[in-house]
Amino acid sequence: MLLEQMNKQGVVIGASVFMLNEIERKSDLEVINKSEAGFILIIASSARMLAQTARASGFKPLVIDLFADLDTQSYAEDFNKITTLAKQYLKPAVDYFIKTYQVTQVVYGSGFENHPESLFYLNSCLSILGNSPDVFIDLHDKPAFFAALNRLAIPYPCVCFSQPDEFVDWLIKPMRAQGGFGIRRYLGEEVDLDSYWQSYQIGQQYSVLFLADGLNLQVIGFNSQWATNLGDGREFMFAGIINSCDLSIEGQSRVVEWLQKLVPLFNLKGLNSLDFIDDGVQSWLLEINPRPSASMQLYEADLFKRHIRASLGELSHEPHSIAGSTGYQVIYAQHDIIIPDEFLWPEGCLDLPESGVICRTGQPICSIMSHKMQAHTVMSALLTQQINLQKRFLIHGI
Repeated sequence: MLLEQMNKQGVVIGASVFMLNEIERKSDLEVINKSEAGFILIIASSARMLAQTARASGFKPLVIDLFADLDTQSYAEDFNKITTLAKQYLKPAVDYFIKTYQVTQVVYGSGFENHPESLFYLNSCLSILGNSPDVFIDLHDKPAFFAALNRLAIPYPCVCFSQPDEFVDWLIKPMRAQGGFGIRRYLGEEVDLDSYWQSYQIGQQYSVLFLADGLNLQVIGFNSQWATNLGDGREFMFAGIINSCDLSIEGQSRVVEWLQKLVPLFNLKGLNSLDFIDDGVQSWLLEINPRPSASMQLYEADLFKRHIRASLGELSHEPHSIAGSTGYQVIYAQHDIIIPDEFLWPEGCLDLPESGVICRTGQPICSIMSHKMQAHTVMSALLTQQINLQKRFLIHGI
Protein backbone atom coordinates (compact mmCIF):
# COMPACT_ATOMS: atom_id res chain seq x y z
CA MET A 1 0.00 0.00 0.00
CA LEU A 2 2.81 2.40 0.90
CA LEU A 3 4.61 1.76 -2.41
CA GLU A 4 1.37 2.34 -4.31
CA GLN A 5 1.02 5.75 -2.66
CA MET A 6 4.51 6.81 -3.72
CA ASN A 7 4.93 8.75 -6.92
CA LYS A 8 6.67 7.14 -9.88
CA GLN A 9 9.89 9.06 -9.40
CA GLY A 10 10.03 8.04 -5.77
CA VAL A 11 9.61 4.37 -6.60
CA VAL A 12 12.42 4.50 -9.18
CA ILE A 13 14.76 6.30 -6.79
CA GLY A 14 13.94 3.92 -3.97
CA ALA A 15 14.47 0.88 -6.18
CA SER A 16 17.79 2.26 -7.44
CA VAL A 17 19.05 2.84 -3.91
CA PHE A 18 17.94 -0.66 -2.90
CA MET A 19 19.77 -2.21 -5.85
CA LEU A 20 22.94 -0.26 -5.08
CA ASN A 21 22.80 -1.32 -1.43
CA GLU A 22 22.34 -4.94 -2.51
CA ILE A 23 25.33 -4.70 -4.87
CA GLU A 24 27.49 -3.20 -2.13
CA ARG A 25 26.35 -5.82 0.37
CA LYS A 26 27.07 -8.71 -2.01
CA SER A 27 30.46 -7.20 -2.79
CA ASP A 28 31.30 -6.98 0.90
CA LEU A 29 30.17 -10.57 1.45
CA GLU A 30 32.34 -11.73 -1.44
CA VAL A 31 35.32 -10.07 0.22
CA ILE A 32 34.83 -11.83 3.54
CA ASN A 33 34.25 -15.15 1.79
CA LYS A 34 37.86 -15.16 0.58
CA SER A 35 40.34 -17.11 2.66
CA GLU A 36 42.58 -14.05 2.71
CA ALA A 37 40.11 -11.28 3.35
CA GLY A 38 42.43 -8.28 3.12
CA PHE A 39 42.95 -5.25 5.34
CA ILE A 40 40.38 -4.26 7.92
CA LEU A 41 40.62 -1.44 10.44
CA ILE A 42 40.11 -2.33 14.12
CA ILE A 43 39.54 0.48 16.65
CA ALA A 44 38.93 0.12 20.39
CA SER A 45 40.31 1.35 23.66
CA SER A 46 41.97 -2.07 23.88
CA ALA A 47 41.93 -3.89 20.54
CA ARG A 48 43.75 -7.16 21.23
CA MET A 49 40.62 -9.33 21.23
CA LEU A 50 39.31 -7.97 17.93
CA ALA A 51 42.74 -8.04 16.29
CA GLN A 52 43.26 -11.64 17.39
CA THR A 53 39.88 -12.83 16.14
CA ALA A 54 40.23 -10.87 12.89
CA ARG A 55 43.62 -12.47 12.23
CA ALA A 56 42.19 -15.91 12.98
CA SER A 57 39.43 -15.22 10.42
CA GLY A 58 41.94 -14.51 7.67
CA PHE A 59 41.97 -10.71 7.79
CA LYS A 60 44.95 -8.39 8.01
CA PRO A 61 44.04 -6.18 10.98
CA LEU A 62 45.18 -2.57 11.09
CA VAL A 63 44.85 -1.51 14.71
CA ILE A 64 44.23 1.75 16.54
CA ASP A 65 43.98 1.61 20.32
CA LEU A 66 45.23 3.23 23.52
CA PHE A 67 47.71 0.61 24.72
CA ALA A 68 49.48 -1.16 21.81
CA ASP A 69 50.01 -4.22 24.00
CA LEU A 70 52.63 -6.75 22.89
CA ASP A 71 50.13 -9.35 21.75
CA THR A 72 48.04 -6.71 20.00
CA GLN A 73 51.11 -5.75 18.00
CA SER A 74 51.77 -9.38 17.12
CA TYR A 75 48.27 -9.79 15.62
CA ALA A 76 48.27 -6.44 13.80
CA GLU A 77 49.55 -5.91 10.28
CA ASP A 78 50.23 -2.35 11.41
CA PHE A 79 49.18 -0.38 14.47
CA ASN A 80 48.90 3.12 15.84
CA LYS A 81 48.72 4.00 19.53
CA ILE A 82 46.77 7.12 20.47
CA THR A 83 45.97 8.70 23.84
CA THR A 84 42.19 8.90 23.47
CA LEU A 85 39.48 7.95 20.98
CA ALA A 86 38.40 11.58 20.70
CA LYS A 87 38.06 12.64 17.06
CA GLN A 88 41.02 15.04 17.03
CA TYR A 89 43.35 12.18 18.05
CA LEU A 90 41.63 9.45 16.07
CA LYS A 91 41.39 11.25 12.72
CA PRO A 92 45.15 11.43 11.89
CA ALA A 93 45.56 7.71 12.61
CA VAL A 94 42.54 6.77 10.49
CA ASP A 95 43.69 9.03 7.66
CA TYR A 96 47.09 7.33 7.72
CA PHE A 97 45.60 3.84 7.33
CA ILE A 98 43.21 4.94 4.59
CA LYS A 99 46.03 6.58 2.64
CA THR A 100 48.63 3.86 3.22
CA TYR A 101 46.51 0.71 2.89
CA GLN A 102 43.36 1.94 1.08
CA VAL A 103 41.33 0.29 3.86
CA THR A 104 37.57 0.80 3.46
CA GLN A 105 35.98 -1.11 6.36
CA VAL A 106 36.17 -0.70 10.13
CA VAL A 107 35.06 -2.72 13.14
CA TYR A 108 34.88 -0.84 16.43
CA GLY A 109 34.97 -2.15 19.99
CA SER A 110 34.87 -0.63 23.44
CA GLY A 111 35.77 2.94 24.30
CA PHE A 112 33.43 5.03 22.14
CA GLU A 113 30.83 5.57 24.85
CA ASN A 114 32.17 9.07 25.53
CA HIS A 115 33.22 9.77 21.94
CA PRO A 116 30.16 9.37 19.70
CA GLU A 117 31.48 12.13 17.43
CA SER A 118 34.31 9.75 16.52
CA LEU A 119 31.83 7.12 15.34
CA PHE A 120 30.12 9.67 13.10
CA TYR A 121 33.52 10.60 11.68
CA LEU A 122 34.29 6.92 10.96
CA ASN A 123 30.91 6.58 9.29
CA SER A 124 31.74 9.50 6.99
CA CYS A 125 34.89 7.93 5.55
CA LEU A 126 34.60 4.17 6.07
CA SER A 127 32.05 1.39 6.00
CA ILE A 128 31.23 0.55 9.63
CA LEU A 129 30.71 -3.17 10.20
CA GLY A 130 28.52 -3.20 13.27
CA ASN A 131 25.89 -0.92 14.70
CA SER A 132 25.54 2.53 13.18
CA PRO A 133 26.40 5.64 15.20
CA ASP A 134 22.68 6.45 15.47
CA VAL A 135 21.95 3.07 17.06
CA PHE A 136 24.89 3.54 19.42
CA ILE A 137 23.58 6.96 20.47
CA ASP A 138 20.01 5.68 20.93
CA LEU A 139 21.11 2.95 23.32
CA HIS A 140 23.04 5.44 25.44
CA ASP A 141 20.12 7.85 25.67
CA LYS A 142 19.12 6.48 29.06
CA PRO A 143 15.77 8.28 29.53
CA ALA A 144 14.61 7.14 26.08
CA PHE A 145 16.04 3.65 26.57
CA PHE A 146 14.24 3.00 29.85
CA ALA A 147 11.06 4.53 28.45
CA ALA A 148 11.27 1.96 25.65
CA LEU A 149 11.66 -0.82 28.21
CA ASN A 150 8.48 0.44 29.90
CA ARG A 151 6.58 0.24 26.62
CA LEU A 152 7.86 -3.28 26.02
CA ALA A 153 7.07 -4.37 29.61
CA ILE A 154 10.71 -5.38 30.19
CA PRO A 155 11.66 -5.10 33.88
CA TYR A 156 14.72 -3.19 35.11
CA PRO A 157 15.87 -1.79 38.46
CA CYS A 158 14.13 1.51 39.22
CA VAL A 159 15.84 4.57 37.73
CA CYS A 160 15.62 8.29 38.48
CA PHE A 161 16.93 11.21 36.43
CA SER A 162 16.61 13.88 39.11
CA GLN A 163 17.79 13.77 42.70
CA PRO A 164 15.50 11.34 44.52
CA ASP A 165 13.64 12.49 47.63
CA GLU A 166 13.16 9.13 49.30
CA PHE A 167 16.12 7.22 50.64
CA VAL A 168 16.68 3.79 49.11
CA ASP A 169 19.83 1.93 48.21
CA TRP A 170 20.65 4.01 45.11
CA LEU A 171 23.61 3.70 42.77
CA ILE A 172 24.95 6.60 40.74
CA LYS A 173 25.68 5.60 37.14
CA PRO A 174 27.23 7.60 34.29
CA MET A 175 24.98 8.07 31.27
CA ARG A 176 27.82 6.73 29.10
CA ALA A 177 30.26 4.29 30.65
CA GLN A 178 31.83 0.87 30.18
CA GLY A 179 33.07 -1.89 32.41
CA GLY A 180 31.39 -0.54 35.52
CA PHE A 181 33.66 2.53 35.58
CA GLY A 182 32.10 5.43 37.47
CA ILE A 183 29.35 3.40 39.17
CA ARG A 184 29.22 4.12 42.89
CA ARG A 185 26.82 4.11 45.82
CA TYR A 186 24.80 7.27 46.33
CA LEU A 187 25.45 8.94 49.69
CA GLY A 188 23.39 12.10 49.19
CA GLU A 189 26.11 14.10 47.43
CA GLU A 190 25.66 16.41 44.44
CA VAL A 191 25.58 14.54 41.14
CA ASP A 192 26.52 15.95 37.73
CA LEU A 193 24.10 16.08 34.80
CA ASP A 194 25.83 13.20 33.01
CA SER A 195 24.73 10.70 35.65
CA TYR A 196 21.50 9.11 36.84
CA TRP A 197 20.31 7.05 39.79
CA GLN A 198 19.40 3.36 39.74
CA SER A 199 18.28 1.25 42.67
CA TYR A 200 20.73 -1.42 43.79
CA GLN A 201 19.46 -4.90 42.98
CA ILE A 202 20.77 -8.00 44.70
CA GLY A 203 21.36 -10.97 42.44
CA GLN A 204 23.74 -12.77 40.10
CA GLN A 205 25.15 -10.84 37.15
CA TYR A 206 24.67 -12.43 33.75
CA SER A 207 25.02 -11.49 30.11
CA VAL A 208 23.91 -12.96 26.82
CA LEU A 209 26.00 -12.68 23.66
CA PHE A 210 24.01 -12.58 20.44
CA LEU A 211 24.17 -11.84 16.73
CA ALA A 212 21.52 -9.72 15.01
CA ASP A 213 20.72 -8.53 11.51
CA GLY A 214 18.38 -5.67 12.45
CA LEU A 215 15.30 -7.88 12.68
CA ASN A 216 16.31 -11.37 13.78
CA LEU A 217 18.80 -12.71 16.27
CA GLN A 218 20.88 -15.72 17.15
CA VAL A 219 21.95 -16.38 20.73
CA ILE A 220 25.60 -17.40 20.98
CA GLY A 221 25.61 -18.08 24.71
CA PHE A 222 24.68 -17.05 28.23
CA ASN A 223 27.49 -16.04 30.56
CA SER A 224 28.09 -15.35 34.24
CA GLN A 225 30.17 -12.30 35.13
CA TRP A 226 31.50 -10.68 38.25
CA ALA A 227 32.79 -7.35 39.47
CA THR A 228 35.55 -6.26 41.83
CA ASN A 229 35.78 -3.44 44.34
CA LEU A 230 38.82 -1.24 43.61
CA GLY A 231 37.91 1.31 46.28
CA ASP A 232 37.60 5.05 45.84
CA GLY A 233 34.06 4.81 44.45
CA ARG A 234 34.91 1.97 42.04
CA GLU A 235 33.03 -0.83 43.72
CA PHE A 236 31.52 -2.34 40.58
CA MET A 237 34.41 -2.63 38.11
CA PHE A 238 34.16 -5.44 35.58
CA ALA A 239 36.45 -8.25 36.72
CA GLY A 240 35.66 -11.32 34.67
CA ILE A 241 33.25 -13.51 32.74
CA ILE A 242 32.73 -17.22 32.05
CA ASN A 243 30.62 -18.96 29.42
CA SER A 244 28.77 -20.94 32.07
CA CYS A 245 25.36 -19.95 33.39
CA ASP A 246 23.11 -21.62 35.97
CA LEU A 247 20.06 -19.61 34.91
CA SER A 248 17.01 -21.79 34.35
CA ILE A 249 15.71 -22.59 30.87
CA GLU A 250 12.66 -20.48 31.69
CA GLY A 251 14.89 -17.59 32.71
CA GLN A 252 16.92 -17.83 29.52
CA SER A 253 13.75 -17.97 27.42
CA ARG A 254 12.49 -14.83 29.13
CA VAL A 255 15.67 -12.94 28.18
CA VAL A 256 15.43 -14.19 24.59
CA GLU A 257 11.88 -12.80 24.47
CA TRP A 258 13.31 -9.42 25.50
CA LEU A 259 15.80 -9.61 22.63
CA GLN A 260 13.09 -10.47 20.14
CA LYS A 261 11.47 -7.15 21.02
CA LEU A 262 14.65 -5.08 21.31
CA VAL A 263 16.54 -6.14 18.17
CA PRO A 264 13.98 -4.77 15.67
CA LEU A 265 13.16 -1.76 17.84
CA PHE A 266 16.76 -0.54 17.91
CA ASN A 267 17.81 -2.11 14.59
CA LEU A 268 20.67 -3.97 16.29
CA LYS A 269 23.27 -5.54 14.00
CA GLY A 270 26.33 -7.69 14.40
CA LEU A 271 27.59 -8.90 17.77
CA ASN A 272 25.97 -7.38 20.84
CA SER A 273 25.56 -8.31 24.46
CA LEU A 274 22.82 -7.69 26.99
CA ASP A 275 23.64 -7.45 30.71
CA PHE A 276 21.05 -8.43 33.29
CA ILE A 277 20.73 -9.52 36.89
CA ASP A 278 18.70 -12.35 38.37
CA ASP A 279 17.78 -13.04 42.00
CA GLY A 280 16.53 -16.56 41.43
CA VAL A 281 12.93 -15.43 40.93
CA GLN A 282 13.03 -12.51 38.50
CA SER A 283 15.43 -10.98 36.00
CA TRP A 284 16.08 -7.26 35.43
CA LEU A 285 17.70 -5.78 32.34
CA LEU A 286 20.67 -3.51 32.99
CA GLU A 287 22.02 -2.44 29.60
CA ILE A 288 22.82 -3.40 26.03
CA ASN A 289 26.38 -3.18 24.74
CA PRO A 290 26.01 -2.48 20.99
CA ARG A 291 29.45 -3.82 20.04
CA PRO A 292 31.53 -6.99 20.38
CA SER A 293 32.06 -7.58 24.10
CA ALA A 294 34.66 -9.49 26.15
CA SER A 295 32.47 -12.62 26.06
CA MET A 296 33.20 -12.91 22.30
CA GLN A 297 36.53 -14.59 23.05
CA LEU A 298 34.90 -17.33 25.11
CA TYR A 299 33.45 -19.04 22.04
CA GLU A 300 35.17 -20.81 19.15
CA ALA A 301 32.68 -19.95 16.44
CA ASP A 302 34.48 -17.57 14.05
CA LEU A 303 32.47 -14.76 15.56
CA PHE A 304 34.46 -12.00 13.89
CA LYS A 305 33.41 -13.08 10.42
CA ARG A 306 29.86 -13.75 11.61
CA HIS A 307 29.76 -10.26 13.16
CA ILE A 308 30.53 -8.85 9.72
CA ARG A 309 27.99 -11.05 7.98
CA ALA A 310 25.23 -10.11 10.41
CA SER A 311 26.11 -6.43 10.01
CA LEU A 312 25.59 -6.85 6.27
CA GLY A 313 22.24 -8.59 6.75
CA GLU A 314 23.28 -12.23 6.61
CA LEU A 315 22.48 -14.03 9.85
CA SER A 316 23.72 -17.59 9.38
CA HIS A 317 22.52 -20.00 12.03
CA GLU A 318 25.71 -22.00 12.06
CA PRO A 319 25.75 -24.60 14.84
CA HIS A 320 28.47 -24.25 17.43
CA SER A 321 29.25 -26.56 20.29
CA ILE A 322 30.78 -25.63 23.63
CA ALA A 323 33.21 -28.20 25.01
CA GLY A 324 33.93 -27.32 28.60
CA SER A 325 34.05 -23.80 30.01
CA THR A 326 36.24 -20.78 29.30
CA GLY A 327 36.78 -17.87 31.66
CA TYR A 328 38.37 -14.46 31.22
CA GLN A 329 39.51 -12.15 34.02
CA VAL A 330 41.14 -8.72 34.27
CA ILE A 331 44.11 -8.36 36.61
CA TYR A 332 44.16 -4.93 38.28
CA ALA A 333 47.20 -3.40 39.95
CA GLN A 334 47.01 -3.51 43.73
CA HIS A 335 49.78 -0.90 43.87
CA ASP A 336 51.84 1.10 41.40
CA ILE A 337 54.10 -1.18 39.36
CA ILE A 338 56.44 -0.90 36.40
CA ILE A 339 56.74 -3.75 33.91
CA PRO A 340 60.38 -4.90 34.04
CA ASP A 341 62.57 -5.58 31.02
CA GLU A 342 62.12 -9.04 29.48
CA PHE A 343 59.35 -9.93 31.89
CA LEU A 344 58.29 -13.56 31.28
CA TRP A 345 54.52 -13.65 31.10
CA PRO A 346 53.02 -16.96 32.28
CA GLU A 347 50.91 -19.03 29.92
CA GLY A 348 47.30 -17.84 29.76
CA CYS A 349 48.12 -14.15 30.07
CA LEU A 350 46.75 -11.67 27.51
CA ASP A 351 46.80 -7.91 26.86
CA LEU A 352 50.48 -7.76 27.73
CA PRO A 353 51.97 -4.30 28.33
CA GLU A 354 55.42 -3.47 27.04
CA SER A 355 58.48 -3.27 29.28
CA GLY A 356 58.69 0.03 31.12
CA VAL A 357 54.93 0.63 31.19
CA ILE A 358 53.73 2.01 34.52
CA CYS A 359 50.44 0.60 35.84
CA ARG A 360 48.96 2.71 38.59
CA THR A 361 46.94 1.32 41.48
CA GLY A 362 43.54 0.20 40.25
CA GLN A 363 44.51 0.17 36.57
CA PRO A 364 44.43 -3.06 34.56
CA ILE A 365 47.81 -4.75 34.16
CA CYS A 366 46.84 -7.64 31.91
CA SER A 367 44.14 -10.28 31.61
CA ILE A 368 44.07 -14.05 31.96
CA MET A 369 42.06 -16.87 30.42
CA SER A 370 41.49 -20.48 31.38
CA HIS A 371 39.68 -23.37 29.71
CA LYS A 372 38.63 -26.48 31.62
CA MET A 373 35.90 -29.06 31.34
CA GLN A 374 34.14 -27.83 34.48
CA ALA A 375 33.22 -24.25 35.35
CA HIS A 376 34.37 -24.52 38.96
CA THR A 377 37.83 -25.66 37.87
CA VAL A 378 38.03 -22.65 35.53
CA MET A 379 37.25 -20.32 38.44
CA SER A 380 39.83 -22.08 40.61
CA ALA A 381 42.47 -21.81 37.87
CA LEU A 382 41.76 -18.10 37.37
CA LEU A 383 42.12 -17.46 41.10
CA THR A 384 45.43 -19.35 41.20
CA GLN A 385 46.73 -17.40 38.19
CA GLN A 386 45.66 -14.12 39.79
CA ILE A 387 47.41 -14.89 43.09
CA ASN A 388 50.62 -16.00 41.38
CA LEU A 389 50.71 -12.91 39.16
CA GLN A 390 50.11 -10.55 42.06
CA LYS A 391 52.97 -12.19 43.96
CA ARG A 392 55.27 -11.63 40.98
CA PHE A 393 54.14 -8.02 40.57
CA LEU A 394 54.69 -7.36 44.26
CA ILE A 395 58.44 -7.24 43.74
CA HIS A 396 58.10 -4.78 40.88
CA GLY A 397 56.35 -2.03 42.82
CA ILE A 398 57.39 1.58 42.32
